[in-house]
Amino acid sequence: MIRFENVTKAFRHREVITNLNFEIQDEELVVLVGPSGCGKTTTLKMINKLTSPTSGRILIDNQDIAQLDTVKLRRKIGYVIQKTGLFPHMTVKENIEIILQLEGMNTEERDRITSEMMRIVGMNPDEYLYRYPSQLSGGQLQRIGVARAFASDPKIVLMDEPFSALDPITRAQLQSELVSLQTRLKKTIVFVTHDMDEAIKIADRICILDSGQILQYDTPENILKNPANQYVSEFVGRKRIWNTPELIRVRDIMQTKPVTCSPEISPKKCMEMMAANRINAVPVVDSEKRLLGIVYGAALQQQLSQAKSVSDIMRIEFPQTSPGKNLLEILTYVRQNRLDFVPVADEEKHLLGLITSNGLMTALSQQFVDTEDSI
Repeated sequence: MIRFENVTKAFRHREVITNLNFEIQDEELVVLVGPSGCGKTTTLKMINKLTSPTSGRILIDNQDIAQLDTVKLRRKIGYVIQKTGLFPHMTVKENIEIILQLEGMNTEERDRITSEMMRIVGMNPDEYLYRYPSQLSGGQLQRIGVARAFASDPKIVLMDEPFSALDPITRAQLQSELVSLQTRLKKTIVFVTHDMDEAIKIADRICILDSGQILQYDTPENILKNPANQYVSEFVGRKRIWNTPELIRVRDIMQTKPVTCSPEISPKKCMEMMAANRINAVPVVDSEKRLLGIVYGAALQQQLSQAKSVSDIMRIEFPQTSPGKNLLEILTYVRQNRLDFVPVADEEKHLLGLITSNGLMTALSQQFVDTEDSI
C-alpha cells in the first residue's frame, strides 16, 4: 500500500502540492488526472524519490520512504515515461534486462525473463530482441518500456503519460493491453494522464487534482455519476458517461416504485388497477416484496370468471434482471426477447424496480438533452 500523509511540496516558496492525504491499495491501478500544472507528475515522482516532499510523509507498506535507501527503492519500482527512456545505444534485450543485470541475475534467467516479457507485451522475441530503439515504431517503443518496467517483477509501477504522444489507434490498443497486463500480473500501478477518457478506461480509481489538491478520489463510475463539485463536473463532462455505457447500471435507470399486487387480490380488482395506471402487466409480490410472478392483462381477461385470485393466473416463469447489469446488457436482453418490461430483483428475489421500454427510451434520450440531472 502507498500512503500520502499531509504531503506538501514547494518549489521556490510556491506550493505545488498542498496537504495531500490518500491511499493506494495493493494491486490497484490508480490514475492521477488533472490539467497541466495540477501536480500530478510531481505526486508521482515523490513515490520513487525523484523529488522529495517539503513536509509530510509517503509510506510504502507502512515504511517511510525517506528512511529507505533510494537506489534500492527505485530498483523495486518500475517506471515508464512518455519518451520511454530507452538507451539508444543498447538493443531491446539490453534495455529490458538492465535492472536484472544490476541485480546480479545469471544470463540464463535474464534471457528467460526478457523473452517472456516480450511475449507478454505482444512482441516476438526472435524478431525484436536485437533491434535498437531507432528501429522501432512509437507503439513498439512504449511496449518495450512497459516490458522493462515489469521485468524485475516490481510490486509498484509508475507510469507518467506513457501513451500521450501516440496516435489514437495505437494509444487505444496499448490502453487495452495495459488493462489485460494488470489483470494478469496484478501490480500496484500509479498512472498519470491529462486525458479523462484514458483514466476512465483503465483505472480502478481516479484521483482528480487541481492546484495541488485532491478534488475527488473515487471509482470512475462514482465520479461520472456523482461529481464532487462543479469543477469536477465540467472537467469530467456531464455527458461523458455515455461514452462508457457499461458504467450505466440497471439501478440507475429502473423505475423504482412500480405498481404491484399481492397474489390474493381478485382478477377484477387487478384489472381495475391496470386500467387506472394504464399498464398491461403487474409484478406479483408477497408481504416482504419478494417477486412471485407476473400477471398479464390478456390472461386476466381470458380467465376473469374462472380464477378466484391472481395467484391462479400469474406466470411464475418470466424474464427478470439484476440491478448491476449494465445498459448494453439490458438493451440486448430486451431486444432479443422482445420485452416491454423486465422486473429487477436482488439475489433474494426482492423486487427492486422495473425496466420498461419507455424508460429505456427516456434514459437513452438524456445524452441528447441539455440537462444537469445525473443518471
